[in-house]
Amino acid sequence: MLFFALNTWVLIAVLGALMVGVTLAGVIVGQRIGRHSDSLREPLGVVQGALIGFMGLILAFGLSLALGRYESRRADTVDEANAIGTTYLRAQTLPEPMRGMTLELLPRYTRTSISIADTVPGSSAQQRALAASEQDQRRLWALAGAALDQEPTASAPRLYVDSLNGMFDAQSTRVYALANRVPTAVLLVEVVGAAVALGALALHLALHLSTIRRGLAATVVAALLVTVLLVVTFDLDRPTRGLIRVPATPLVDVYSTMSQPPAAAAPN
Repeated sequence: MLFFALNTWVLIAVLGALMVGVTLAGVIVGQRIGRHSDSLREPLGVVQGALIGFMGLILAFGLSLALGRYESRRADTVDEANAIGTTYLRAQTLPEPMRGMTLELLPRYTRTSISIADTVPGSSAQQRALAASEQDQRRLWALAGAALDQEPTASAPRLYVDSLNGMFDAQSTRVYALANRVPTAVLLVEVVGAAVALGALALHLALHLSTIRRGLAATVVAALLVTVLLVVTFDLDRPTRGLIRVPATPLVDVYSTMSQPPAAAAPN
């Protein structure tokens, strides 16, 4: 929650200032140390090489965690859209009047699912959307029970109840996946490890370069590249408020199909 609560542009500014500030500090310290001692160059070279390797490892680990969660959220959205589409088709085989009321409720339920994709996990807007969705779920379940009571031996209501339950589970899975983020401890290790490694790299370059401008340019470029990688990692883990968002296109496509007349006529 430490990084998730920040605005995207604020997060970019904080990470960029931190990485560039640490590298500039390393260049300045390296210039001062280089004037007085040459015995530190070789051991510092070994240390900075190890730190660079450590930084690459933790950045790759954090990126893989964030990317895996992002792909999982996209898959959950597709699964929910498929579950809603199946439920809508099977609802057309229910007896009246449950069929008509259910076909009116499902588009509203789908609109609520789409709105959840635009809300921040844990926010009041998401809580309102989930409360509205829960009310629709109770109404849909009551109608499904009435359809079973009316035709207890028919197969259509039973198939519909099964798909309806799967639709509810699919939404719960997607909502929980939106709140399933990379642990803050892992992100802190990435930031601290990257800062220390960049500082050691800047220090090492400053000890070996004759002019500070050459070392400054190289370290600033490295800091900017690391900042971009950190921002991408963090943004992948902010599916509803970052620059890289999980699209609700599958849900929108399913909702658009509900504007057409039902494919199956009401059973006799």
